[in-house]
Amino acid sequence: MQSFELLSQKFAIHFDKRHFPAEPATLYDPNEYFLKIGGKRIRPVLCLMGNELFEEIKEDAWHVGTAIELFHNFTLIHDDIMDKAPLRRGMETVHTKFGENTAILAGDVMLVAAYEELNKISVEYIQSILRLFNTTAKEVCEGQQMDMDFESMDTVSLDAYLKMIELKTSVALAASLQTGAILGGAGERNQHLLYDFGKKLGIAFQVQDDYLDAFGDPKKFGKQVGGDILANKKTFLLLHALETASPAQKKELQQLLANNSADKIEKVLTIYRDCKVDEWALTLKNKYLDEALAHLDDIAVLSKRKQPLKDLAQFLVKREH
Repeated sequence: MQSFELLSQKFAIHFDKRHFPAEPATLYDPNEYFLKIGGKRIRPVLCLMGNELFEEIKEDAWHVGTAIELFHNFTLIHDDIMDKAPLRRGMETVHTKFGENTAILAGDVMLVAAYEELNKISVEYIQSILRLFNTTAKEVCEGQQMDMDFESMDTVSLDAYLKMIELKTSVALAASLQTGAILGGAGERNQHLLYDFGKKLGIAFQVQDDYLDAFGDPKKFGKQVGGDILANKKTFLLLHALETASPAQKKELQQLLANNSADKIEKVLTIYRDCKVDEWALTLKNKYLDEALAHLDDIAVLSKRKQPLKDLAQFLVKREH
């Protein structure tokens, strides 16, 4: 069994090529530019790991992994347009560098390229992989719409936020693992256990992300903490604070949300700490991590085959940046 790090290196070598034709350069070069910005490539590597959990990695897993990564980048290009984001991983976003109309088309053709890659896999797997891929693609769009809807809503329940995170983030991780399991010949029960492992891990990952944005060490986190607070993002932390704060704290929190004062981050964090939001978030993260690992434990394969996934789960959820 290979570690996430080793498979990441192998996938990077496999993926590091030109994916689009030379002409028209005004359409395809923006996509090549965006893919070269890089990224963690977590989803395609999860596909490889899901395959290797059950048997040696098949050639088809590299095609599915490539399709997953192309689809993910399609969502990023369009998300950046919706968010009016000027930068992605420190580089200009496609719509900033090449214009919004080109970015829409570039994203569209990135999605087509993902399906072209799926079309290369063996006929015995294509129907089940496509069904899962299409379901996940729709769910990711639903999650993104919910996220945008939340921006204009005064109150969002914790359950609604959890559903949004499941759709926008978790299902893609879960489906990446399950596609690998399908290719590895896993039975239905093992496939679903691996999917549930990925889904719970995705939620734990997001709780940690929200936590680090508020309470992380800027030196380790790599950016100034409190970005979500300044943007009034409805995170696990804010929603729990609004649910548990005293009337006076809630009033102050709502006043802080209404304007960006110089000490906004500091004051919001004080309320978070008074409401013990930091402790609650860590407990919630560990709850989802424990549930994820329980699903992994239930999969009917040798324990040592699961170790790379256990290591990855701990790394993703215990990370400090």
